[in-house]
Amino acid sequence: VSTQSTGIEARPDRKKMVRLVSFLLKKTSSPLKVGALIPNKGVLDLSSSFPDMRTLLQAGQEALNQIQNKLKDLTGSTILSTDQVTLKAPIYNPEKIICIGLNYKDHAQESGMKLPSEPVFFAKYPTSIIGDGDEIILPKESNEVDYEVEMVIVIGKTGKRISEKDALEHVVGYTVGHDVSARDFQLKKDGNQWIKGKTFDTFAPIGPAIVTKDEISDIHNLKLKTILNGEVLQDSSTNQLYYGVPQLVSYLSSLFTLNPGDLIFTGTPPGVGFAKKPPIFLKDGDSVVVEVEELGKITNPVRKE
Repeated sequence: VSTQSTGIEARPDRKKMVRLVSFLLKKTSSPLKVGALIPNKGVLDLSSSFPDMRTLLQAGQEALNQIQNKLKDLTGSTILSTDQVTLKAPIYNPEKIICIGLNYKDHAQESGMKLPSEPVFFAKYPTSIIGDGDEIILPKESNEVDYEVEMVIVIGKTGKRISEKDALEHVVGYTVGHDVSARDFQLKKDGNQWIKGKTFDTFAPIGPAIVTKDEISDIHNLKLKTILNGEVLQDSSTNQLYYGVPQLVSYLSSLFTLNPGDLIFTGTPPGVGFAKKPPIFLKDGDSVVVEVEELGKITNPVRKE
């Protein structure tokens, strides 16, 4: 995986920013490792200190400070070139994957639904997580699998009943997410249980890195896109979010404890396939890219089961 393919730019002006990744060594049977992406150089191997990403995040700010110091002085560190590694989903074992629905004003309008008076949410399971380059599998049971680009919050500090004022203290960073959705299961089955259409295996691509919040220009003003087979189908900005990061973290933590590694998909902008005329659904052989400015992009081929 090259730095260019991740869509993450080298930003020497942002010295505190850390891009946390999980990776496999090519041509070996070694287990998944964690590291820090160094754009235009490679990956700093952190596996001797942290067995997986969730453990790293549980170690808190002290661990991030240590990683920042290592990135400033790479003497004695193991640096792997990008052609030695394959980047995978940055975290595979979050305790919770929480997804917010109807959180972009224009998307609610195109869906024919009212903006909610409080956040609407559902869940995905960890078995839905895949990374950049992995295949999205179209299940035999569905004929209406749709795409949704999303900015994803990554929790870095445990909290319950977190105030909006303190919310960002509990956020370690952000990643790019794709809320793949089987609309026939989400919207047409008895009970209107969105989770049925949202949590098939492979329906939560994330990556390419967890980009720490330090010096992200403005998480509420980042461009985001979906590109299907070279055609831009979603093109918006996080400035259209109805509930922003502090509101979501505060609201969700009023209901349950948030823990390090928890993921919050924040919603998708207009342009989803089922709302187009005629509708556009993913099909075997497609290639879909979702990208968020400053966070990178992930590309996934589509294959029928």
